[in-house]
Amino acid sequence: MKRNKNLSLLILVSILLVAGCQDHEATESLQSLVKNKPSLKGKTEYLASPYVTAGDRLYMVGHQDGSFPDLGWHVHGEMGGIWNHPIKLMDGFTASLITDGTSLCLETAKSFTNYPFANKHEYTIPQLNLEIERFQFVPEGKEGIVVEYLLKNEGNSKLDLTFNFTGHVDLRPVWLGEESGMVDHIDDLTFDEGKNFWLGKDNGNDWYVIFGSDEAGKPQADSDKNCEYQPIGKGKAASLSYQMNIPSGHHKIIRFYISGSYQSQKAAEATFDELKSSHASLLEEKIAHYEHIASLSKISIPDKEIEEAFEWVKYNTEWLVRDVPEQGKGLGAGMPDYPWWFGVDNEYTLKGAIATGRKDLVYSTIDLIHSLSEKNENGRVIHEVSTNGVIFNPGNINETPQFGSLIWWVYQWTGDRDFLEKYYPFVKKGLKWLMETNDKDGNLFPDGYGMMEIHGLESEMIDVAVYTQKAFDDAAQMARVMGESEQSKSYQETADKLKQKINEEFWVEEFNSYADFIGTTAEALHLIDAAIIRADTLNKPWAVEELQLTKRKLSTYPKDKKQGFVLFHNWVVNTPMEMKIADREKAIKALDKGKKFVNPFGVFVTGIDRDERSESADGKFEGSKVFSYTGAVMTLPTGVQAIAENNYGRPDEALDYLKRMTRSFGFALPGSIYEVSPDYGMMAQAWNLYSYAVPIVSQFFGISPDAANKIIYIKPQMPKTWTHSSIENVVIGENSISITYKKEDGKILIEISQQKADWEIHFDPSFFNASSLKLNKSHYEPVEKGSYSSKGKTINIEMNTKDSVE
Repeated sequence: MKRNKNLSLLILVSILLVAGCQDHEATESLQSLVKNKPSLKGKTEYLASPYVTAGDRLYMVGHQDGSFPDLGWHVHGEMGGIWNHPIKLMDGFTASLITDGTSLCLETAKSFTNYPFANKHEYTIPQLNLEIERFQFVPEGKEGIVVEYLLKNEGNSKLDLTFNFTGHVDLRPVWLGEESGMVDHIDDLTFDEGKNFWLGKDNGNDWYVIFGSDEAGKPQADSDKNCEYQPIGKGKAASLSYQMNIPSGHHKIIRFYISGSYQSQKAAEATFDELKSSHASLLEEKIAHYEHIASLSKISIPDKEIEEAFEWVKYNTEWLVRDVPEQGKGLGAGMPDYPWWFGVDNEYTLKGAIATGRKDLVYSTIDLIHSLSEKNENGRVIHEVSTNGVIFNPGNINETPQFGSLIWWVYQWTGDRDFLEKYYPFVKKGLKWLMETNDKDGNLFPDGYGMMEIHGLESEMIDVAVYTQKAFDDAAQMARVMGESEQSKSYQETADKLKQKINEEFWVEEFNSYADFIGTTAEALHLIDAAIIRADTLNKPWAVEELQLTKRKLSTYPKDKKQGFVLFHNWVVNTPMEMKIADREKAIKALDKGKKFVNPFGVFVTGIDRDERSESADGKFEGSKVFSYTGAVMTLPTGVQAIAENNYGRPDEALDYLKRMTRSFGFALPGSIYEVSPDYGMMAQAWNLYSYAVPIVSQFFGISPDAANKIIYIKPQMPKTWTHSSIENVVIGENSISITYKKEDGKILIEISQQKADWEIHFDPSFFNASSLKLNKSHYEPVEKGSYSSKGKTINIEMNTKDSVE
């Protein structure tokens, strides 16, 4: 009996403890888990602009003021809301309060806070002395989102109110869905009293969405009349109402869970149940995931604005991961209108991703782009494909050679022979298609669209030629590794010929620039007329004058004369320097010329769009009502220019471009950099990672791996103002290195540490004017312009120097 009494007491205590834990869980906000975590507050003037709450399976797009207006143009007005690709679940949701006969819609938040892994809207209702915070996050790998409202009674009396939550369901297919048999139908909504949630279903498809709360709410099969929200589409709305009593000085928490599936109701229900039972642990897992991302290639530099931007660009990249099991997992291009996959965007971005430790993401994205491109059956790499697998553009010409160079870049960082063996045959097939199908006159310059999709500009483009040269050079290295010596020799011969031809035939001495394209006089005259209209429409008199002068000159040429022409001053004329194939003398002239086509935020996409006020004005881009990139300054051209400057030993100029680009950081969306500087186009853009990671990791810190041979080449070239800098946890193959750099009192001190003591570090001091060098306390004098090799877990280098090499 005594044992039974003790057992009963133990059970009673356990029940009370569980009850206490449950009560604690009900009153503890999820925000308690994000204290002291990175966060940035938005600007009041940008509350009516987009944000994203991102996960790899599902994401939500709305405005920073908490509303969900119709957004986007790919699917007109439908690119916002909650997406579970390849379908949309909801246009959004609304919430309202009713007290003492007064109703208020929570549609104008007073502030917005962005976390790497979540976001928060804050509302103030002064007449009720009520503060409300809406916090939300999307768990990784889950087809659902958690939305928490925290209501704080700041007044002296109790608040009795009704809280209404309305879900605006709109189950519909992604862009190009109809081409794969995805047809949108009217949605139905039913309330499950047993499980206390609303279930939405598309009438013609097994597409489902569920929304409900921890608490039992009163259902209403209609939208909340207190909020005037009527999104477009075939969706329907339903509400849940809750009676709340909040004593003075107390708070109330209510959470909502939204889940979906394009497979079955059962799957949607399972996700809903998991969100309800495990939301706290799911948030903790997400926080840990983003902390790991931050820890990779982590920098500390004097320019704290760039340091912060670089960290958040790594977060931004993660926001764009799209995992659609039927297709694959890979990086989308931009949010909200380009959430699907692109060949070329990833060919830039993934170079930055591997340099910031994201081998997992790099491998899955390359595998996805490769498998989608195999549908072309000829080695051509796709340009754009929707998340349902429908290919919109089978590939611009530059994307095929750039894919080959990406494969070699990743192999250098990983040393993964299986990876190289998997993709090398596809690279070979692509190069064959590139030259046999697209080089009509056999001059080694393929014809067709490159990065500049200007109508009619599809002859022999400078970027296509440059990336083709780089691809053959990289393919020669791949063939050598694969034991194909004759193929390697053939590829290298083509690469060498192309390098010479680009420097001879694309260079236009009169303009100190590489040509936009090579074509006939007749083609150039046709394009000049279009360019004059463009420049005149944009009120760029200097460009009109230059183009008219060029037109008069070309009018004296034979119509079929073929040569390089400088018309648009497109950013792609800088690609010979980006790929470091420009002769040095030409490169310096072209880089100096490139400084003309900038504004405070970076490089113009099309140089003739620049005007004389670009440097003195604030440079803010006023986008057209119809979506257009005319007149745009973009992050990719700016990053390319930074890389180009570094390639020719000019880190101070490279840093200037990074500073310009960083002026866009947080300009409209806290923690993000827009596609078009500073606040137009996509609010998050994947290739920003290329524009930061390559200049910083591979050039300023000078990290160039040969992982297959366990060698890491390090040739730092720091901007003069970066006297104390470090980078930690740079993952290379099975190794990881960190570098600290310090310049003081005429000395440069560098410490390199690595996990694997048997890897060789080859240090190249040639950027520095050093009178002597000590490597691990061994003295070397004078310094040769070569590299010094060492092994070990820690390598210390000391140089006596005052200035860097010009």
